[in-house]
Amino acid sequence: MFEKLYNWTISLAESRHATWALAGVAFAESSIFPLPPDLLLLPMSLAQPKKAWFYAAVCTVASVLGGAAGYAIGALLYDTLGQWIINLYGYAAKMDALKAFYAQWGWAFILVKGLTPIPYKLVTIVSGLLAYNFALFMALSLITRGARFFILAAAMNQFGDLFRYWMEKHFGTFVIGLLAIVVLGFYLAAKIA
Repeated sequence: MFEKLYNWTISLAESRHATWALAGVAFAESSIFPLPPDLLLLPMSLAQPKKAWFYAAVCTVASVLGGAAGYAIGALLYDTLGQWIINLYGYAAKMDALKAFYAQWGWAFILVKGLTPIPYKLVTIVSGLLAYNFALFMALSLITRGARFFILAAAMNQFGDLFRYWMEKHFGTFVIGLLAIVVLGFYLAAKIA
């Protein structure tokens, strides 16, 4: 089963629409979508290691643009869509504490949580809700999202053959590990303000 899934993932990563799909997932993950773009970025970088830097750049730009959409949800649509997303992740009861924290440490919140498995959409929506300086938000998003995706590209560039060999032999373990990281991110999002 995992061998078929691995082959399907690699063939999808090599398709001519893969870059658009990657951009779409990276954009949506920063505002509404629950799964990270790493799910496509990794196999695409393995399928075409020389394009790993390009894929990291696509992820970064799309993620930052998606962050602007998430910011708009927080700023303009909080009473409807934004509040629903915040409630979904369990942050509603923590909003007062989060507002106080954000006033002093908003820049650190954006930088640190942009690198972690905690869903980035929470950062973008909260930034809009709390009217964090938009230009600073965008600059910090570019730094943190770029760091995340370019670190992954550097790892694929340096260790891609080893990683590909390991994935071919242990793809099931990889899928389970990646799903565990996503679940951990959602768990942490619900526990940490």
